Amino acid sequence: MKNFATNAKKASIRAEVADHLAGKRFLHPALESRLTIPKTKPKKPPSSNPYLDFWAWSCRNLEWCGPCESSGRVNTSHHVLPIFMHHFGCATPSHESLEILRILAEGRELVDMGSGNGYWSFMLRRYGLTVHAVDNMQSEWRVNWIGDTIISDGIQWLRRNANGQNMVLLLVYPIVGGGVGGGTEGGFTRNLVNTFRGDTIAVVGTQNGNGYTGFKNVTMDQFMVREQPEWTKVVQIPLPSFAGKDEALYVFQRGDRVPKGP
Repeated sequence: MKNFATNAKKASIRAEVADHLAGKRFLHPALESRLTIPKTKPKKPPSSNPYLDFWAWSCRNLEWCGPCESSGRVNTSHHVLPIFMHHFGCATPSHESLEILRILAEGRELVDMGSGNGYWSFMLRRYGLTVHAVDNMQSEWRVNWIGDTIISDGIQWLRRNANGQNMVLLLVYPIVGGGVGGGTEGGFTRNLVNTFRGDTIAVVGTQNGNGYTGFKNVTMDQFMVREQPEWTKVVQIPLPSFAGKDEALYVFQRGDRVPKGP
């Protein structure tokens, strides 16, 4: 990010994107040294990440520099995005995001709730985590990346497993709900957070006001401040965002897990 901003011409789109992403980025001061992830050596990555390769290809071909303040006003994106979503998933994991989840899990198991075709579970396992992929499989996918998805309602699975105590809860692109899709707006995320009894929640979703994930009118961090004040945001980092999108990884912790001091 520093190089991205340093090499940007003044008043250019690149400078605007760099300022936007830097302004959104947050690491809890007490975790900053642990969560500053060094670059991987090109010949020795922890795992290949084919989604990242296709995402980079799309950026070059669509001439996409990255999200900025105006990205929140974009209602639709390029028609190749649904193909990517159904082949890989709704958001692209980065090495930094996977490493941060590995570090903050601290050896605990992770439940990927609403895992879809399992790409994030697949990648996290390649990074050494034990992941339970849970999905009701209401969607159809071009490709399934894992073969052991637990077909279940999320709330029911948590209740059968001590409400997720001593686990990390991961929500990747949680649905908004309501309207034509049925259900209650925000109900999927709200009910899971209320049921979960662990102390670490990670959410992959939008960090602007487009209402594309979780909730229609608020971002995930705004929701947690408003309705879940016992949770503390410890991470918000940008993810590789498809043209017209603005995605991030959020991590929230509570209780004794919240880092102390600067």
